[in-house]
Amino acid sequence: MTAAKISPSPVPPGPVERFTDADAALALVKDLYDRNTAYLRDRFAAFTRGEDGGRREQAHYPYVRLSTASAATVDTRLAYGFVEGPGTYSTTLTRPDLFDRYYREQLSLLLRNHHVPLEVGVSDEAIPIHFAFPQGMHVEGDLTPERLAGLPDLFDLPDLARMDDTIVNGTYEESLDAVKPLALFTAPRVDFSLHRLRHYTATAPEDFQNFVLFTNYQFYVDEFIRMAREIMEPASDPELAAYRSQYDRFVEPGGVIVQNANLGGNPGEAPTNGARLLRLPQMPAYHLTRPDGNGITLVNIGVGPSNAKTITDHIAVLRPHAWIMLGHCAGLRSTQRLGDYVLAHGYVRDDHVLDADLPTWVPVPALAEVQRALETAVERVTGLSGYALKSIMRTGTVATIDNRNWELRDHREPLMRFSQSRAVALDMESATIAANGFRFRVPYGTLLCVSDKPMHGQLKLPGMADRFYRERVDQHLKIGVLAMELLREHGMETLHSRKLRSFAEAAFQ
Repeated sequence: MTAAKISPSPVPPGPVERFTDADAALALVKDLYDRNTAYLRDRFAAFTRGEDGGRREQAHYPYVRLSTASAATVDTRLAYGFVEGPGTYSTTLTRPDLFDRYYREQLSLLLRNHHVPLEVGVSDEAIPIHFAFPQGMHVEGDLTPERLAGLPDLFDLPDLARMDDTIVNGTYEESLDAVKPLALFTAPRVDFSLHRLRHYTATAPEDFQNFVLFTNYQFYVDEFIRMAREIMEPASDPELAAYRSQYDRFVEPGGVIVQNANLGGNPGEAPTNGARLLRLPQMPAYHLTRPDGNGITLVNIGVGPSNAKTITDHIAVLRPHAWIMLGHCAGLRSTQRLGDYVLAHGYVRDDHVLDADLPTWVPVPALAEVQRALETAVERVTGLSGYALKSIMRTGTVATIDNRNWELRDHREPLMRFSQSRAVALDMESATIAANGFRFRVPYGTLLCVSDKPMHGQLKLPGMADRFYRERVDQHLKIGVLAMELLREHGMETLHSRKLRSFAEAAFQ
């Protein structure tokens, strides 16, 4: 006789245990999350079979909480890992499997800096049924219209009112005795973005790396694919093999994975799993991975500030260490030549998509750590330095607009604005990516390549553009990859600048 299957049961809201060890605290977070999501999946399976009891099914996210009565100053050389003063701080947590390394570091820093135990328990924040399926199962797929109509009565659905960006935007309001946020994002907000990443990029959140390159041209993707597949190939030279061995896999849209032959993998056209897509998603992502997550991701965001905001809104929840825009721009100075580089040290934000989240009066500063890495990478790849480097690279202000056909407007107004701002280049994405980096506390930078000079009669036309792209893409991408490797080598402690943090900050990085 077969034993009856025992259904999982959820852990109810409330405190569970206090910890002075980050590993033990995280183990409980994982257990609570796994048990509660398993319960929802079990009850949803029963619902699809018509076996539900007609009662509402709920399970809740785990939380971590810190309470301190001390106003003692902690070691703040690191820009995160501490709370601002006395009070109680809390956040809900999700996907401890995905954020294991990140959560472990944040909890360890809190324990080290404040010398008080962390409380772990189950929050009153319900887990939406869609988010109980981390791999993105389409829960409505097998339901009849009648059963679908009854879904909201039995399960919690994603609620946009619980996923806003008031914490990260600095507009979060609380009463004087309220619990303060411990992290920039709540668990539902994180889950929302994890599911959107899979939709927009056709790759799993698990494959995203901590150093992200954005581009707006397929040429860069083609070169990145070629470069990444070459890295996966065996190298006979010991120095080259050592370099290639720092990356273990190359992941393409559709979950296509090529293993590194220098580490015993099987490179080539036959992937280890996944299938090459016949049609690419809106913003395909490609990942040159490392076991520690500090590899390089490249995302083709397409054209325009809306795409730039959309993808950075979602990648931000992964808490990357840096993102950089590699793209093309219109050169605005007569002294510039096609193929010259522009290293942005300021931005004119005429993109407008972030006006409601980050007022235009907020400055978006250049970050010294990223600027130095980009300049050093240009020097090493081009072989130029000092005064000679100025012959191919200009540091200056980049203007970002939301009108691709700005050339067709009356020139007097844009020319006046470009002159007043001292802009040296114009594009449609860079200021958006930099501003969202500032907003989300993600170190950012921009290195553009002049592809046209419309104010000087050199328009971006097919014949000119094709020749230009072939000549410059390879070098530009190498610079971007090297810059990320330099940032990684330099260390995360200095990369996460205090310039990105305010005087009243959530403790998590």
